[in-house]
Amino acid sequence: MAKIGILGAGSWGTALAILLDNNRHQVQVWSALAEEIQMLSQTHEHSAKLPGVKIPETIFFTEDLEDSVRGKDVVVLAVPSPFTRNTAHKIKDFVEKGQRIVNVAKGIEESTLMTLSEIIEEEIPQADVGVLSGPSHAEEVGRKIPTTCVVTAKTQKTAEYLQSIFMNPVFRVYTTPDILGVELGAALKNVIALAAGTADGLGYGDNTKAALITRGVAEICRLGMKMGARMETFYGLSGMGDLIVTCASVHSRNRRAGFLIGQGRTMQEAMDEVKMVVEGVYSAKAAKGLAEKYHIEMPIVTEICRVLFENKPAADAVKDLMLRDKKVESPALPWE
Repeated sequence: MAKIGILGAGSWGTALAILLDNNRHQVQVWSALAEEIQMLSQTHEHSAKLPGVKIPETIFFTEDLEDSVRGKDVVVLAVPSPFTRNTAHKIKDFVEKGQRIVNVAKGIEESTLMTLSEIIEEEIPQADVGVLSGPSHAEEVGRKIPTTCVVTAKTQKTAEYLQSIFMNPVFRVYTTPDILGVELGAALKNVIALAAGTADGLGYGDNTKAALITRGVAEICRLGMKMGARMETFYGLSGMGDLIVTCASVHSRNRRAGFLIGQGRTMQEAMDEVKMVVEGVYSAKAAKGLAEKYHIEMPIVTEICRVLFENKPAADAVKDLMLRDKKVESPALPWE
């Protein structure tokens, strides 16, 4: 049995708390919101974000951030990506050398273009940082629907330890050494999902979505390979797997926000209606910044940024994508 502190009591943090409690670990969950802690402690249900999912009474909820970190075998950082740096900064003095911190959020910091694990390592250099990612909606994990994810860390030993902590008969976990690829796939798929949702909101069909998913993978691969990630990662769980589920699922907040934008809402109106952090909005500018930094063509990312931040009509963005110059699908393939 491991002692685990989970920072963040949103849908994903709560679902992972239930998972880890079912794995017979000692789980403590922290939230900065006093009313959220009171509600979870009293009702044992997150009625707003995981309605109908009962939370075991063995899970302890607290507002004490220090107590949620000190002495824990694993700290799960489950706050939304825009709050990763601030939370890491707050806990840095409580983290012991070599203490394991697992990031489960997905995003890239707009101001620095850093991945979330890079942020954590910068703020807490003494930590042993890992990442859990993959196609894993909290609504399904909380209900014990079979799910498969991938975990990564700097060392195989840490990755395999984390694999053993999370894995059970309904939550299968693979390991990989490609931290950068896992995090890029996780963050950038949210941007592509915004585009896919926008196409749905415009009333387009499966053909359009399939095009956005496959060409979205191509954009992610081009950038990731230039940055030093591995191609295999983008065709795996944290790449193609996560992209498919985020572009297609009714649970996807990024797809939902895109759908509302396609129907004519502004970016802010869409985020207000979704009522959860839409991480793709925060990652979109960062993705465009990375594309410019590494001189990579990413037309879907570019167009969704114009829709989000320059008030470009979504239908015009799709039209401009379709009317781009003629291209070869796979330039590396030679003609005979």
